[in-house]
Amino acid sequence: MRTLPRYIEDLKKYDAHIVVRVCEPTYNVDLLEKQGINVLDWAFDDGAAPPKEVVEGWLQLLKKKFKEKPGSCIAVHCVAGLGRAPVLVALALIESGMKYEDAVEFIRRRRRGAINAKQLTYLEQYKPSKLLKEKGAANCCIQ
Repeated sequence: MRTLPRYIEDLKKYDAHIVVRVCEPTYNVDLLEKQGINVLDWAFDDGAAPPKEVVEGWLQLLKKKFKEKPGSCIAVHCVAGLGRAPVLVALALIESGMKYEDAVEFIRRRRRGAINAKQLTYLEQYKPSKLLKEKGAANCCIQ
């Protein structure tokens, strides 16, 4: 990734020390790790809804991180930033109490074209566990 130094700047700006990469690895994480940023690889198929294991891992990570440091930031990314990553962001917002329609609208205002029809159906049918229904859990930045 040629833009990795710029990406690291943004991560530092938002005090993000964890990156969840939901696409196949296309760059070396050494530079990120040297900056104190951990990368978690939870890849799943492009255009698809996340598998149960990814959703469970994502929610547990968010719950742990928000409990340790309310209002903190976790970065999530995929190749184009239009499907896999936005779906995980939507899940976080839904789990924090937002209706799925509002979560999708919030994301699409910032990432035009985000979330395909299959992913939208998944979010519509998603039953939140209310795992993140705590103060400070719904903070979100989309770039």
